[in-house]
Amino acid sequence: MKRLVLLLPLALLTACAVQTNAAVQPGAPGFWLGVAHGFLFPFAFIGSLFSPDIAVYAVPNNGTWYDFGYFIGVVFLGVGARSSKR
Repeated sequence: MKRLVLLLPLALLTACAVQTNAAVQPGAPGFWLGVAHGFLFPFAFIGSLFSPDIAVYAVPNNGTWYDFGYFIGVVFLGVGARSSKR
């Protein structure tokens, strides 16, 4: 019950996260680049530790479709795609 009391305000705050309209551009990276960036996330993250010119997420992007592609790239093609045997 204590965990629920602690996590509920955090969950409610996540609804406040938005991307400004200025950051969403029609010609910006979309779904397919999101998939590629999600797949390459581990390498981009390591590179970003050593170079300020490397980012793990494209801004500006075209919003929801880029985010969905990024999710697909990370979860199904990238680091989340590992299978484990029990």
